[in-house]
Amino acid sequence: MTQTQSNPGPQGANGGFSPIFVMLAALFSVCLIVSNLLEIKTIDLGPLTLTAGVVVFPISYILSDCIVEVYGFGRARLVIWLGFAMSLLVAVLLQLGILLPGGAHWDAQQAMERIYGSVPRIMVASFGAFLCGSMVNAYVMSRMKVQQRGRHFSLRAIVSSLWGEGVDSCIFFPVAFGGVLPWSVILSMILTQALVKTVYEVIALPVTLRVVRRLKRAERSDVYDHDADYSWWRIKGESRGCGA
Repeated sequence: MTQTQSNPGPQGANGGFSPIFVMLAALFSVCLIVSNLLEIKTIDLGPLTLTAGVVVFPISYILSDCIVEVYGFGRARLVIWLGFAMSLLVAVLLQLGILLPGGAHWDAQQAMERIYGSVPRIMVASFGAFLCGSMVNAYVMSRMKVQQRGRHFSLRAIVSSLWGEGVDSCIFFPVAFGGVLPWSVILSMILTQALVKTVYEVIALPVTLRVVRRLKRAERSDVYDHDADYSWWRIKGESRGCGA
């Protein structure tokens, strides 16, 4: 019989969010914001063309996998929306900074506009791609956990990342670089970025497994989303399922 998680771990001593969950949510938002700022730079890795955000963005998917595994889809959805809101705030504040008149000794206005002026388009592309990709990643992770009865975490992490990164790349690159880069380059970036990010997460799997085990022990939580509400637009962080 499905039941609401009964242990107090993730809710904290006073019924709110636990300090560990808050730290994970903050780290997720920071990684997302930094990756958005780095996405404006393309890099060549041998024959591959990538964006600089590849060094940071996969961490947000790793964190999402950990949150889904320990706290459930509802909490992951809350963190995804938090990251979305913080990224939007950063985009607005950056544009405000560009519009403010520079001081007498400020001589980097053109450089600032060149770097951050393209951020709105990058942010729009990133918002849509991130929201869809992250939700798909969390959904696949959650559903596979229920179907596999909590076994094969590594397989769930890899499959969910392939889906999430694939959806993310298919949305981000055409919106961000369409009309700027040749479509052959964009297609190459879609394929390589999704694969490279997934390989990144595969390499990090031993660390991810240890983190998940420690989180479950520390939070006394292991949520199974038997009857979760998978609607993306809800902000509430509850997940119904079986506790550890």
